[in-house]
Amino acid sequence: MSTKTRDPKAADSARRAILASKGRFWRPSELHLSPSTAQHVLADLVASGELRHVRKGLYWRGTKTPLGMSPPPTDALVSVLAPGKGVGPAGLSAANALRLSTQIPRRAEFAVPRRAPSTSGAVRFLSRATRKGRTACALTPTEVAALEVLDSWDRVIEVSPKDAWKRLGDLMESGTLRPERLARASRTEPAPVRARLKALLDASGRSELADQVPDPDPRTRRTALSTLGAR
Repeated sequence: MSTKTRDPKAADSARRAILASKGRFWRPSELHLSPSTAQHVLADLVASGELRHVRKGLYWRGTKTPLGMSPPPTDALVSVLAPGKGVGPAGLSAANALRLSTQIPRRAEFAVPRRAPSTSGAVRFLSRATRKGRTACALTPTEVAALEVLDSWDRVIEVSPKDAWKRLGDLMESGTLRPERLARASRTEPAPVRARLKALLDASGRSELADQVPDPDPRTRRTALSTLGAR
């Protein structure tokens, strides 16, 4: 271990750097101190309300309030714990993001196309490890939200099915949802998602893309489409 990492001046410098920051995460490895010294510096700042301990090895410097350090925004927490393409809202969080529901879950839900991180703070991560098309097609969070809504349609939609169907169609027309990417990604989606996406593409006049979506079995298709209320 170098003399530098034991130097109290180095610890003071690390404290000043953290206190001068705002809206960012800190990890012990960023402080260029010995592990024990870095942990001591971070623990002291948490105790004084200048840092928030998010999870092991991760701290947040936000805005100090009378109740302590403000928590990290959901999008910042997701970006650091589940970085990469193909990550997006799930469940009620997905419906809310697409304006198909006004309900906000107690914990925001995010789908991750691999092994999911453990729940942290206000965010619950859900593993979608088999849905690799989301990563291969570099889907945006909004596109992931659309697939998640198509998967849990009858459980999360608050507006009428007709209005929800129109909303998804409008998002395709505006380019917010890229139908060609969704069609390609559908190859690794569950059968109900494929059935509903296929119907949505057909309804929006994109039959060629609909043909690219693998057909679910007839029984699954009938069950999935019976909940749409849009056909």
